[in-house]
Amino acid sequence: MLKRLLTRPVTWVVAVLLGVGGGAGLYWFEPWRLFTDTTVNETLSAATVPSNAAADGSAPTSAAAGPIVVRTGSFITHEHATAGTARLVRNPDGSHQVELIGLDTSDGPDLRVWLTDQEVKKGPAGWRVFDDGEWTELGRLKGNRGDQVYPVPGTVDPGDYRSISIWCKRFAVSFGAASLR
Repeated sequence: MLKRLLTRPVTWVVAVLLGVGGGAGLYWFEPWRLFTDTTVNETLSAATVPSNAAADGSAPTSAAAGPIVVRTGSFITHEHATAGTARLVRNPDGSHQVELIGLDTSDGPDLRVWLTDQEVKKGPAGWRVFDDGEWTELGRLKGNRGDQVYPVPGTVDPGDYRSISIWCKRFAVSFGAASLR
């Protein structure tokens, strides 16, 4: 019976299609990423929080000697459990950077760090809102755990944005997000 089944061309066609389909599914979804972690511990700035920081992300009125925290926020969970803090820092040269502090989320395919103009919403209602408005991709997520620094392009006005999202580009969904206040 088995020998007869293996000699039929339709059996081989089905086997090849299942193999190719299974391989493509594994490539697309990368399920092993749920069990892997990448920890990054970049040096964070020694930024201070001035009492007169402007709400729009611009510099405070008095000159600062070092980097200053302009806005900060805590991550909330969206598609995957996410914790940590995001802060927007203005450097003495006028440039800005986003720092992710103590980030803890799931690994996933094609994760990015986005600076967005969308309000952070809790639960499934907030999973897919970040690509509805303006957003700037700061880069690929360097690791799903730890401290990370992402420069904000000089052409971007941080005052135009109000949140940070860990965005899965492949599936157009937020793993987690932080409101910058």
